[in-house]
Amino acid sequence: MNGITEDNLLKVALSGHIDSTNAPVLETEVMAQRESCPHDGMILDLKDLTYISSAGLRMVLHLGKLEPQLKLVNASPEVYEILDITGFTEMFSVEKAYRVLSVEGCEIIGQGANGTVYRIDRETVVKVYRNPDCLPDVKRERELARRAFVLGIPTAIPYDVVRVGDSYGSVFELVNSRSFSRLIAACPEEIDHYVDLYVELMQKLHSTHAKPGDVPDIREFAMDCVRYAQQLLPEEAGKKLQTMMEAIPDRDTLLHGDYHTNNIVMQNDEVLILDMDTLYCGHPVFELASMYMAFVGFGELDPAVVRNFLKMPYETAKEFWKKSLKRYLNTENQEYVDEVEKKAMVIGYARLMRRTMRRDGFSTEEGRKVIELCRSRLIQLLGELDNLYF
Repeated sequence: MNGITEDNLLKVALSGHIDSTNAPVLETEVMAQRESCPHDGMILDLKDLTYISSAGLRMVLHLGKLEPQLKLVNASPEVYEILDITGFTEMFSVEKAYRVLSVEGCEIIGQGANGTVYRIDRETVVKVYRNPDCLPDVKRERELARRAFVLGIPTAIPYDVVRVGDSYGSVFELVNSRSFSRLIAACPEEIDHYVDLYVELMQKLHSTHAKPGDVPDIREFAMDCVRYAQQLLPEEAGKKLQTMMEAIPDRDTLLHGDYHTNNIVMQNDEVLILDMDTLYCGHPVFELASMYMAFVGFGELDPAVVRNFLKMPYETAKEFWKKSLKRYLNTENQEYVDEVEKKAMVIGYARLMRRTMRRDGFSTEEGRKVIELCRSRLIQLLGELDNLYF
């Protein structure tokens, strides 16, 4: 046992096997460290700890009463399991020691709003999150994926969390899987086949009901998009956008939230959805909005954005969107299809405006162009529509 003080935090490293034979002596040593080192908080580093018995846990409980800011870090899977089973993970801040994984040279098989999915080997993929402070998002996605799976949605559930560079990743088992983006790019003549599979899965998603509180409602996010758009729209247009968004009927059915061909994979003969961290419930028009942006809207100023993102030609991406929308609506009435597309566009451009403004878009020429595109499209479309649902 040794301790050092950094940034007014006393860091004490525990090691080996702690049980009734050595816990009292260890506790005396830790208390001596506390007395001799002035500090504002305390961290127990469990990197080299292989086992802790009930006697050791009582020592931690005692420390917790004396140290309100007590934190446990670098717990091995075995030690973390002990702490979890005994309820210590609910009483204290406990961080696992995550194994380190490199994605250098690995194939990118999927990409979404919050991360990139790499193939590590034939059986394993890892989703690496863009935000370094993503552990709450990792846990949230795992829970949402579990809930979707229980409801019958075919998705892969992460079974491990790893450290990848400065961020974290979720590890999945996906044997012989390829994204729809890759499959379509390789066999564009099969686009109708993949449209059918894509829409069939989307319809299953949109007909699956969630229990109240199990999945976030997308309406709060949608209204936040409205608030951002209203900062730049003429007052009348901003009010109309708000009124139309509020009038969209409530739905308790699932939405993926980022449903594009990077996030749909074929594993052998089974179609799976990845990237469940954007799972919502709500009206399908919100799904169509994010789809429109992924396949069309993001490439309006620069087609290379969509081409690089989906790994397929921009014209192919637009074709896939058109075919998918028509197949989803199950109609030959092109006027109706075009009207629904416009409704999706309104929500999509409001989302893009919010995202660009939140990313300090006014500070770059590219960002200002995107914001102006969204503003002009919204003004035009709001003048043509009376509602945003179908």
